[in-house]
Amino acid sequence: MADKKHKKADIITVAQAARVSASTVSRYFNHPELLKPATRKRIDSAVRRTGYIRNRAAQTIHGIRSGTIGVLVPTLDHAIFAEVVQEFSDRVAEDGFTILLASHGYDLQREYAILRKFLEHRVDGVVLTGLDHDEAVFQLIDSQKIPCVLMWNYAVGSRYPSIGADNELAGQLIAEHVLSLGHRDIACMFPPTGGNDRAMARRDIVLSTLKKAGVTVPDPWMFETVYSISASKRDVTELLARDHRPTALICGNDILATGALYGAAACGLDVPSDITVVGIGDFKGSSDIEPALTTVRLPARRIGREAGKALVTGIISAGEDPVDSLHCAPEIIRRQSSGPVKD
Repeated sequence: MADKKHKKADIITVAQAARVSASTVSRYFNHPELLKPATRKRIDSAVRRTGYIRNRAAQTIHGIRSGTIGVLVPTLDHAIFAEVVQEFSDRVAEDGFTILLASHGYDLQREYAILRKFLEHRVDGVVLTGLDHDEAVFQLIDSQKIPCVLMWNYAVGSRYPSIGADNELAGQLIAEHVLSLGHRDIACMFPPTGGNDRAMARRDIVLSTLKKAGVTVPDPWMFETVYSISASKRDVTELLARDHRPTALICGNDILATGALYGAAACGLDVPSDITVVGIGDFKGSSDIEPALTTVRLPARRIGREAGKALVTGIISAGEDPVDSLHCAPEIIRRQSSGPVKD
């Protein structure tokens, strides 16, 4: 039977097991970047052997960092956000930080409530997705003087350092690609733009780029479809069942474009001979579907890593080292789903 009176391991126990001072163990938890890798490894081994768990609540009361970062994303349903969060998590872990992850479902009021919870847990920094947020969110961050990075979108003059891709450039690239193939009968499918500045930026620039080329998208060819392969397939099947069909379909992301490929197949049409289908994102699997999807690559892994690096810099330097915005440029990826318009 286990001895219930067995004393829990404390920082002294860990120090003795690792053959270092108690202050070095404290530094391991609070400023691991100051220790040599060999010392960190020895202390980590001692922590595992002794089963030591530090008292975060007591530490944060005394102003010591919690070692956690709050990460807020719109949704956990899509691979693109999983990629960026994983890379962010891996990068901050190199400096001893872990993440608290939550999604707000594109609800900016819910985002504010979650942010308050993060701050109650004394996170050392926060990451928000996109550039547009409720003013109350910005005011809360300002009042707490907590490091913040805006991840995924990039814009000159953003409220906080922005690490991401220019979504207007992404939309422009895909629209220009379709136009360069000679298409003029073009349909568009984008997700709802409420609480989603990325979708709005892409949609608006696609339409303006087409308009500059003399192309106007008819209302029946303009779709707002939720992030769902099945919903996209349904809407595209309806579109392609009509007598007059577009020769190209621009989708606001690869999820919608994947559903569009299925919809075209369900109608017995060949892509790209009968219709060109393109997306934005270059999600995992976009190069493996049949036909492989032409898209604009948003460098999710680079964005996550650079955002992690920037936020850690802001936390460790306590704001003394300036954190700059960084543009991780999108690029057009030409694959088999797009082709020239038939004569």
